[in-house]
Amino acid sequence: MNIYSSIHPAEALQEEVKKEFPQVSFEFHKGIKEDLFFDAEIFLTYGEDLTEELIGKADKLKWIMVMSAGLDKMPFEACKKRGILVTNVRGIHKIPMAEFTIGMMLQHVKQMKSLWSNEQSTTWERKLPMGELYGKTLLILGIGAIGGEVARLAKAFNMQTIGVNRSGREADWADEIYTMENFREALPKADFIVSVLPSTQETKHFLDLNDFTLMKDTAVFINIGRGDLVQDEVLLAALQEKKIAHAYLDVFYEEPLKESHPFWTMDNVTVTPHISSLTKNYLPRSFEIFKQNLYTYLNKATDYINVIDMDRGY
Repeated sequence: MNIYSSIHPAEALQEEVKKEFPQVSFEFHKGIKEDLFFDAEIFLTYGEDLTEELIGKADKLKWIMVMSAGLDKMPFEACKKRGILVTNVRGIHKIPMAEFTIGMMLQHVKQMKSLWSNEQSTTWERKLPMGELYGKTLLILGIGAIGGEVARLAKAFNMQTIGVNRSGREADWADEIYTMENFREALPKADFIVSVLPSTQETKHFLDLNDFTLMKDTAVFINIGRGDLVQDEVLLAALQEKKIAHAYLDVFYEEPLKESHPFWTMDNVTVTPHISSLTKNYLPRSFEIFKQNLYTYLNKATDYINVIDMDRGY
């Protein structure tokens, strides 16, 4: 059996997986080499290098393991047509992304930008309006694995937590749950609105200017999900009209964000380069999920982790 990876992990990680599965032939190369790809039964990818044409020609391909949670560039129709199994590593981002989110909220209430600026200018200023997370209300759009971990950490600061999901099903660490249809009822309550939503037909342009009008003018919007949740012109208008206090943006409609984009220079925007999920533990955690699924595949079982519903795209 041939397994080809367009991800090239550290040599130690390669040797570890080869040693654990000596009956399998592994090829690790950065990017797609077509001869190796067309000969593979299993393909490991970040999910950004596949096309319908490639999948259509890969006669031996039976399983695609996407070593990422994001699937918006995957050609699902071609996979579905061929009956190819697609799995991903949903859930591994929860620790770094939740820590990142709490860090942004703490940065906001503790005036870290102003403190850093004052330090650079040797300014001793003790009248900065310091705040607390204690007692604040956090609304999480997409309270799955990542959003649930954000809510769990928020509880350590005695925050009130509101979760939003498709089903309205209860979630751990959420004091209240709303659906994608009625979540607007909760917007006026929130001090922080965090989006962890993926990019799907349902979530594209999900927020409009009316939603930002419903928020407190002291509210903070944090997007660590996908940039197409809200159109740039909508978010710019909300910030310019001061409908909310600040936006912490880690994802954007177009990436990388152009140097000329106004977000870079706005006082009420903090730009980070799609980095909230990054950690040195990323690939080791991804390979743990892959190895569990490979055992399932080799044993001809069906209990795979994170099987993707190709109609929904996640």
